[in-house]
Amino acid sequence: AEPPQETNSNLTMKPYLLQGHERPITSIQFNYDGDLLFTASKDHVPSVWRADDGDRLGTFNGHKGTIWDLDCDRMSNWLLTASADASVRLWKVETGECLSTFPHIGPVRGVAWAVGSRQFATISDPFMEHNGKIRIYEIENIDDIDTEPKLEIELPKIMGKRVNPTGVHWTALNEAVLVSFDNGVIKLYDPEHGDVTHELRAHEKKINRCRFNRDKTLLITSSADFTSKLFDAV
Repeated sequence: AEPPQETNSNLTMKPYLLQGHERPITSIQFNYDGDLLFTASKDHVPSVWRADDGDRLGTFNGHKGTIWDLDCDRMSNWLLTASADASVRLWKVETGECLSTFPHIGPVRGVAWAVGSRQFATISDPFMEHNGKIRIYEIENIDDIDTEPKLEIELPKIMGKRVNPTGVHWTALNEAVLVSFDNGVIKLYDPEHGDVTHELRAHEKKINRCRFNRDKTLLITSSADFTSKLFDAV
């Protein structure tokens, strides 16, 4: 048997403690370059931090409910936030200015930029007599933003039971919008017409999170069924 290798006990990971939120954190995301970190919380106030030293650079003030999700564009110019106050907001990252508010009917559970940052998709929970929905928006001119979606996809009941969306993402080249659900199913939707192009029973219970790798060739999921699965997304 080979002798155990010596280790340097002085090499330890020193975490930065990011203190600023007053309630539980719901979502975190690095920007594309990895130098900024965005955090969302139940305290209604998304924050941006410098990744190198953990300093908080600023906050985005305006929401009246829990922030469930957020997404920063490729160039770190614009931030989208999805909130339980039934709205999505678009912010200028550099200044924290709110550029536009996109009203929804129910709490907004997820938001995702498309490649190129000219479109984004949202998912909202059922609310009263309204079913959950997927919405797709276009931003052609940042100075003249249309807050009405170009496409709405209703999420009907299945066998009389509402099924809630848990996450939304765009596949490679914006070919489809991927939505995960609390019944363990993943569906792909045509972003132009709203048709379901593929359906996969990925888990037996709620899918908590999905994540693509950077080139969107792999997809990993985490579920309430105690498993995580890695899928070939090509």
